[in-house]
Amino acid sequence: MNINRDLLLSSGAEVKTYKTGELIFREGDHAFYYFQIERGKIKLNSYNEEGNEFIQNILGEKQSFGESFLFLDRLYVMNAICLENSEIIRLSKPFFIELLKKTPHLSMEMNTCLSERLYHKVFMLQNISSQNPILRIIGLLNYLKSFHDSNCGQFQVELTRQQLANLVGLRVETVIRTIKKMEKEGKIKIENRKILY
Repeated sequence: MNINRDLLLSSGAEVKTYKTGELIFREGDHAFYYFQIERGKIKLNSYNEEGNEFIQNILGEKQSFGESFLFLDRLYVMNAICLENSEIIRLSKPFFIELLKKTPHLSMEMNTCLSERLYHKVFMLQNISSQNPILRIIGLLNYLKSFHDSNCGQFQVELTRQQLANLVGLRVETVIRTIKKMEKEGKIKIENRKILY
């Protein structure tokens, strides 16, 4: 979801800057803001009982996060951490809900966006439950691509091999071997060490 910057600011939003490694919110915090990335990159993650990281997503410019929690009276179940210096517009929950009430087309766009995310998340989870590492990675790539304009041709994956491994629950060595195999089979391309899907 990407809401016009001027509309957000005129609705009471503020622009916040964060440094690399800074937490925007942590698991267990109350959900109180709609966040939209103007510049930078954000990682959404959580940790299991053994302290292993599970990366849920990595988001970039013009992408939003946190909005699904604003419709529930629940705590965040993840952390949001800056991967690089970032500028983020945040709009508090009461102003966000009021904005959606005043602009029904935004409410419909929000429903579509959340439905798309849910659809791709379910699809990804089905693939991640597979023992086949290619299916796991393809499920993840489809999910990540769903957050970007699908009309742009190939999608460039901005994740390291370690981040991909954390997202799909595989060892980094398995991800490296699988990516090489996928490239040989023509499922992906590699240019300048970046995956194109």
